[in-house]
Amino acid sequence: MLNVTAPDTATRPPSPVPPDVELAEAAIVEHYPRLVRLAYLVLPPALGRNRRVLTAHSLAQRALPRGRRGAGAETAAAAVQGGVPGQRGTPGAESGYAYVRLRVLRAALEAGIPLTFRALPRRAQLPPLLPQVWGLRLFPRSGGAEELALDQWLATLDGPGRAACVLRALERLPEPEVLRVLTEAGVANPSAAVAESGDPANDALFASPEFDPCVLQARPTDLLRRRRFVRAGLAAAAALAVCGALLALPGGGWGADGAAAPPYARNAAAEQALDPGKLVRVAPTLWHTSSRTGFSTWPARGDRADDAELLRRALAVWARPGPTVVASATPGTPPGPPMGPPQLLFAGTVDQAVVVLLYDGLRVVRYAEPRTGTSVAALDFARTDGASADSSAALVLSRVDGNVRYLTAPWVTGVGLRDLLKPGDAPAPLKLGQDGITPPVASPAPSGNCTGWNALALTGNGSTRLVTDLGELTPARLTSGAPGAERDVTEGAELGDWSRIACLLPSVRSHGVRSVNAWTYAKQPLPEGDGTAAWLCTRAETWAGTEDRVQAQFLTPGAPLAAQAAKAEGSPACGPREPRVLAGVLWKSKAGQWYVLAAGSAQFASLSVSGGGVNGSANGNRLAVKAPAGAQVELAGKLTDGTKAGVLR
Repeated sequence: MLNVTAPDTATRPPSPVPPDVELAEAAIVEHYPRLVRLAYLVLPPALGRNRRVLTAHSLAQRALPRGRRGAGAETAAAAVQGGVPGQRGTPGAESGYAYVRLRVLRAALEAGIPLTFRALPRRAQLPPLLPQVWGLRLFPRSGGAEELALDQWLATLDGPGRAACVLRALERLPEPEVLRVLTEAGVANPSAAVAESGDPANDALFASPEFDPCVLQARPTDLLRRRRFVRAGLAAAAALAVCGALLALPGGGWGADGAAAPPYARNAAAEQALDPGKLVRVAPTLWHTSSRTGFSTWPARGDRADDAELLRRALAVWARPGPTVVASATPGTPPGPPMGPPQLLFAGTVDQAVVVLLYDGLRVVRYAEPRTGTSVAALDFARTDGASADSSAALVLSRVDGNVRYLTAPWVTGVGLRDLLKPGDAPAPLKLGQDGITPPVASPAPSGNCTGWNALALTGNGSTRLVTDLGELTPARLTSGAPGAERDVTEGAELGDWSRIACLLPSVRSHGVRSVNAWTYAKQPLPEGDGTAAWLCTRAETWAGTEDRVQAQFLTPGAPLAAQAAKAEGSPACGPREPRVLAGVLWKSKAGQWYVLAAGSAQFASLSVSGGGVNGSANGNRLAVKAPAGAQVELAGKLTDGTKAGVLR
């Protein structure tokens, strides 16, 4: 096999002078079947009969030179004026046929050059853009055994060899003319191509219908495959149209979305959920008649409750928080977009921010942006499913410089500020502003020195509820009493207990806490007459109903704060499902003697301790046994029904 050099203008012999474009067109039209047959025979058989047919037609049609008149137009015109023009049908040089034949031959040879990564592909090496026949495969009529043998033999030749055969057999050119044309076409070794061009005895077969790409048969393509391609194409076109329409919508289509990310995808439900005109707004008096009192009965309040642009931004940021949005969510709260149009609770200016509160039945969402500018925003999620009047009395509107503003429920008629560490002081009354907004109050200290712990006493619906800020969107309700019989903290003894355990509340801060209950489950006389100690169980229940935090605390006379005796996370102890608890401590008397002290709730019939050089037991739910300093002991108990129960852990 011989190497074929791609025709190149730097090494190729000078091309014939281009004829007038109209003469070239006339030559192509008149000799079109001959040109197409020439291209079909020279093209590599590896392309397949259908692609060879289409490529041959494409090469013949692309042989038309560029421009209106070539450099040899005047020469051709003078030849016509000075003598008799060539006879019609004779492929003479003056007719432009030789020029277009050379262009077809060059393109057919280029089509046989293998594609490489080192050079850009030439146009002839790629599938033709035109002509195209959709749904049909085209190929010449089949010939006899001689034509088949000739076609198989041609497949063994390279492009220059096939070109030499065609020029000799089809064009009837003598050998010197074949060598000249091959040289003009850019063949590196024309003599070798002529030498392998075969026996002239078979030249008549080149004119048979087997090699006529203008007399064709048609058959369908793969129908099932075509159907799959059509379906895939339609789906891709539809997706492209939808994406283009979404990208073309200015500002997301509805208006400016502020700090929201670009809209990635939309559907009908999402469109309604993000439409400020479809926000749910309840009547201001609905809570009077509703069978259930919670966030779902809060009316829409605030001086910007009718600001459609603000509400649009809040909904868009909720659905698609962008990179400049500071988002937070309490544990167990899904931060995704609303499932339908949410309820508007508040929209207005608070301190130096603009705040929007929304509720979707599962969560309360707080959106905040600066008074000036919408490029940044804050987004807070808090789970509030199953909220009742007791747990939906207030929401945090803003936190600025350590102060907190609350939005109170519509049924709250009075608010007082109480310091839990000062149980004897009456709560300081707070004047509610317009729409039920409280003045700024100091937030409880999250850590460090606990010198005060503020809580709000909210009066309404015939009761007073005590709530405190634990760093979340919903304040936690504080209660006292045995599991299943919790009550609001109003009595002096209950306030006294809370004054000694309030500084342990930072351990449950920012955990999605719904309520915190303190239960004095036992009182125990201390050995050596050192007074009476109290045992408390504090249970912080979350909105999610999981990972509730339980602490057992030990209060001795005269101590300002309680000591933590035991703690557990996710334990049912001290709750409605398991209303019992057992804990113990290592305590030192005033005389310097160490004791193991333990106490359980009323369900315990006996307690026992062992290990660390200590061994003892006691009937009832309290135990006091002497022990060495630093003793490590095991504590166990037995319930009144005879079953064993361990300590809180």
